[in-house]
Amino acid sequence: MAVAEVVGPGEWLGAELRDGDAWRIPLTEAHRREVLAACDSEEGFPLPTLAPTLHRVRDELMHGRGFVLVQGVPVEQMTERQSERAALGLARHVGAIVPQGPGARPLMHVRDTGADPSRAKSYQHSGRLGFHSDPTDVVALLCVRPAKSGGLSAIVSSVSVHNALVRTRPDLAELLYQPWWHDRRTGDGPDSFSTKPICTVDGDGRVSVAYGPDYLRSAQRGTTVPPFTPAQEEAMALLDELTNDTRFALTMDLRAGDMQFLNNHVVLHSRTAYEDHPEPHRRRHLLRLWLTTT
Repeated sequence: MAVAEVVGPGEWLGAELRDGDAWRIPLTEAHRREVLAACDSEEGFPLPTLAPTLHRVRDELMHGRGFVLVQGVPVEQMTERQSERAALGLARHVGAIVPQGPGARPLMHVRDTGADPSRAKSYQHSGRLGFHSDPTDVVALLCVRPAKSGGLSAIVSSVSVHNALVRTRPDLAELLYQPWWHDRRTGDGPDSFSTKPICTVDGDGRVSVAYGPDYLRSAQRGTTVPPFTPAQEEAMALLDELTNDTRFALTMDLRAGDMQFLNNHVVLHSRTAYEDHPEPHRRRHLLRLWLTTT
């Protein structure tokens, strides 16, 4: 098949955005008080003045750059249960919650459990994560506590990366539209492995990139999974080179109260390895939510 560049607001370069604030939304003191009050409300999660702002977040995610950083959620004044309620309440103004993992939980606690990074889910360990997308329309992360060091979040426009690949190596770009083996990391049986393309284009010409090098590489442990072809190896190497290029990547040092929203179709994200404080109550803690906007 012949692939072509795609255009739209989801195509951006980190080098052009990192010194600006257009992608940041700081909450006002009135907004912060509203969130605290909503945490104790018995009637849903009412946000009379903040809700319109969150609806604009949704519009930016789906029709704009594809990412927003909301800053100032008052987690320092909340219990863990209140932080959970705040994350869910804020997210529901952006999209519908998609259950995650075993037990279909509405949110996931991102904490280091000492798990093996090569076999565990990304939220269970402190190792580096390659640039990837999550399997829903939107992923949201509320930072309750940052790590002692490390744990930086970086994002890239997968549209920009896609277009760069089309311009420089159209043969490898075509390969991304073919089925690739992925590892669900649900065990060692055949149900843990499945195939799907990395790139798809919808009827309106919008590209969606579902990439995750860590899960592609760990799929090689499957007894029925064929080894990478030389062309696949080359495509992954070039994707990794582009996503880690400082021209493309935008780095965020998430602080307590930062809530990051990403459109998984047009944004890839990663995390550096991190070191935690020895005290359990000071260790890195994020809340992850998956959302659908359809």
